[in-house]
Amino acid sequence: MKLKTSNSVIRAHDISQLRFRDTPFVKLMNKRIYNILMVASRYDMFILEDDGRVDEQIFNEYTSLNLRYPPRFNQVSSNKEALAELKYSNYELIICMPNMDSSDTFVLAKQIKELYPRTPVVLLTPFSKAVTKSLIKEDLSGIDYVFSWLGDTDLLLAIIKLIEDSINVEHDVSTVGVQTIMLVEDSVRFYSSALSLLYKFVLSESKDFSKEALNDHLQMLRMRGRPKILLARNYEEAVSYYKKYGDNMLGVISDMSFNRDGVKDKLAGKKLGEWIRSIDSDIPFIYTSSESANRKYIENTKDLFIDKNSKTFPQDLYKAIKENLGFGDFIISDPSTGKEIFRIRNLKELQMNIRNIPDDSLYYHLSHNHFSRFFYSRAMFPVAEMLKKIDVSEYANMNDARELIYATIVQYRRMKNTGVVAVFEKDRFDQYSNFARIGEGSLGGKGRGLAFIGYMVKTHLELNNHNNFPVTTPKTVVLCTDIFDEFMEMNQLYEPALSDRTDEQILKQFLAAKLPKRLVSDFLVFFEAIEAPIAIRSSSLLEDSQYQPFAGIYSTYMIPYVNDKYVMVRLLSDAVKAVYASVFYKDSKAYMSATQNLIDQEKMAIVLQEVVGSKYDNLYYPAISGVARSINYYPIGNEKSEDGIVNMAFGLGKYIVDGNTGLRFSPLHTSNILQLSSLDLALKDTQTQFYALDLDSVSKDFTVDDSFNLVKSRLKMADNTSPLRYVASTYDPQDQIIRDGYYEGGRKIISFANILQHDTLPLAETFVKLLKAGQKEMGRPVEIEFAVDIQDQNNATFYVLQIRPIVDSREVMHEDLEE
Repeated sequence: MKLKTSNSVIRAHDISQLRFRDTPFVKLMNKRIYNILMVASRYDMFILEDDGRVDEQIFNEYTSLNLRYPPRFNQVSSNKEALAELKYSNYELIICMPNMDSSDTFVLAKQIKELYPRTPVVLLTPFSKAVTKSLIKEDLSGIDYVFSWLGDTDLLLAIIKLIEDSINVEHDVSTVGVQTIMLVEDSVRFYSSALSLLYKFVLSESKDFSKEALNDHLQMLRMRGRPKILLARNYEEAVSYYKKYGDNMLGVISDMSFNRDGVKDKLAGKKLGEWIRSIDSDIPFIYTSSESANRKYIENTKDLFIDKNSKTFPQDLYKAIKENLGFGDFIISDPSTGKEIFRIRNLKELQMNIRNIPDDSLYYHLSHNHFSRFFYSRAMFPVAEMLKKIDVSEYANMNDARELIYATIVQYRRMKNTGVVAVFEKDRFDQYSNFARIGEGSLGGKGRGLAFIGYMVKTHLELNNHNNFPVTTPKTVVLCTDIFDEFMEMNQLYEPALSDRTDEQILKQFLAAKLPKRLVSDFLVFFEAIEAPIAIRSSSLLEDSQYQPFAGIYSTYMIPYVNDKYVMVRLLSDAVKAVYASVFYKDSKAYMSATQNLIDQEKMAIVLQEVVGSKYDNLYYPAISGVARSINYYPIGNEKSEDGIVNMAFGLGKYIVDGNTGLRFSPLHTSNILQLSSLDLALKDTQTQFYALDLDSVSKDFTVDDSFNLVKSRLKMADNTSPLRYVASTYDPQDQIIRDGYYEGGRKIISFANILQHDTLPLAETFVKLLKAGQKEMGRPVEIEFAVDIQDQNNATFYVLQIRPIVDSREVMHEDLEE
């Protein structure tokens, strides 16, 4: 995403027009080290295994840091064995532990490099003055890195990750903007220790940041976006890294003395810092030196200095990285005093507190790229990139910048929540959440379908080409099947449920039972996030599955929204229990028997979904609802079967579900509607009534009939503020004509003419795209439930409520017709 602020300032309302693309974490870190060959004497191997097998220790390290793919170690003790092993097996890394009395290891390294030039070879050896002198005499051309081994498996982990970073950095930086941290150091002992510290810190912090992801799988993937560490051992290597990755560098940690132009330069680090500062004045720079006198070179700069000889060096390094490279809490500070005002731990907290940041503090943090660095370190690349490219000096009013950040976070969170089955977390679920699960069991058929819809809407960008007509899904929470199991067992309901009791008796017993207490707090959070009526829908294991036609067998209830949250808890709890009870109603048992399924094996999840629509007096309903199919078994005229068919109505979708007459049309042939082809047909065969939720039905008791709190009204009962004016035509009895549009007097005909004939909203186009995408993704014809909430004549939102495969039952008969 490239944004410029030179000609015009980006405003908050512009953000809504932008589409953040989700980061393809699955494409990152694709080159891994799976197999490591260790070449060491039997004595060294014994020492390595003295505290336990190396691969077991590495596995434990990987597990503790939530890392995947721990490598397998294979150990050989001679050059001959090593070459033989490499001939017949594939290794991504070779670690040699040399006998310093012999040059065999260095000869082997050269041989390996000649045969396998792309395979990294690492030298691992305990360090001493004698070892250092020996290494100076040896030919190290076959060695990629030399490390000082003190028996700590943290170093092995660091070596593995350093090599993986080096082979993935170019791709990952160019693909999504993964960040880097550069360590400039030529002391083998020090960089061996520093890399262990750095990786331990970065991996641990990344593990914590990944918890902001919405489920376990996404947390694992998010770890792939952690910052990569680059090791430069001289001035030229550091300059090369910065030229290549400087735009994606969180910070630099540099020694003061190392080689420059092939000669030891005691101030090479200072010169490197000055050169980098001339390009980027805000990049954090941390100097490390064993000579405390070097501190004087940074006294009048904003750089940091850490004494290598300090006993608290590890803690000092951690603190410097955490406070300056975007890790840890975001500390909002007063630029004039440096004092902390407050701190922010995560994205949601920043969204909630952005309006509380004083103007001067906001300007300070924006102008020094602190916000973008905060997001980059957490692998939130799209929003970080955007904030980094905004020139805050163009904002005369900090409120504009403040609202921009707020809108950016909202847009990003909406994008991240779409198409993902999140784990319901009370401290994270809010109005920008979309789909979450409570429990560990199955989502059930409807739940799976809804999750799939979210994925489809997110990946098929063509569905949202019109800003005035977005395609989305209602906010949804699924109570998984394990909640059903727990409810049935804790209340001992299987015996009465499987008996021959009447439906009313079963419902009464279920309503008297108790749901798990922990659900109450979850329900309260859910109410705060939606503030709308709720549909409580069955989602059994068998519903809406391919080849299993169970749609419509169980109950669906709706409850109004009231301000008293504990009344809402009662209503929702009773509705959930009533849906559970419907599994064991007489008709459900009969259907299970007819389809040769066992009722006691059925598991029920529950879909809690905001009802699409708006409030009109004491009623609540959408402007449009219905069903669309990608296959039309009864095409007319020039229609084709594959053009699809839509059946839709004004008000709640129960009107269509109950078999009432809606408007039927092919989305590719909106001018060819049989019901509107003549005046008589239009007056006789179009909708005359509509369904709505009665908002005054709070005191009504739940019944076996799931429509007990719905109202069936005549069209003339819809008030002047209702969306009837957007979907109706008017019959003029004097001229014996139907006029497109809503006019005073005359009978109203539900023709959807302004939408279908005059394209005030791209409804037909959306049906075509949606049915095509659905059939492509499911690999068979599909049926889609939908609803449309119209804000005004030219703005509406299309909600996909459900998708299911169309079960096409075909029987092939082999008969000899000549007999």
